[in-house]
Amino acid sequence: MHIESPKKTVNKSSKDIFEFLIDIKNFESLMPDNIAKFEVLSEDKFLFALKGMPEIVLKLKETIPYEKVILGAASDKLPFTLTADIVSTDESTSEVVLNFEGEFNAMMAMMIKAPITNFIGTLSDKLTNI
Repeated sequence: MHIESPKKTVNKSSKDIFEFLIDIKNFESLMPDNIAKFEVLSEDKFLFALKGMPEIVLKLKETIPYEKVILGAASDKLPFTLTADIVSTDESTSEVVLNFEGEFNAMMAMMIKAPITNFIGTLSDKLTNI
């Protein structure tokens, strides 16, 4: 399953956005209003839960300085990645697209598609305000 956020323009350099995203604790400020739990587990891992959804642990998997930040599920039960692609448009502005990639059976995909799409959209929207 692939879900892509709309491209968002952020009034920050690609370096500033990259450094914001690799600091795991900053994800709390990007979470939707219906967050039930957020906990930093280590410098590269955090746990969150939205109301009515199970807890999910995300781990920083890969980074390409100033271009890409990849987070992945720490558990193999729900294998997925969340990738932030950062493109600098000038010294103080960048474009960011969030991509969700997961392997789910058809039933699970049907159940989680709308909540994940909303979640990715909220992260993307809030990223414009960092």
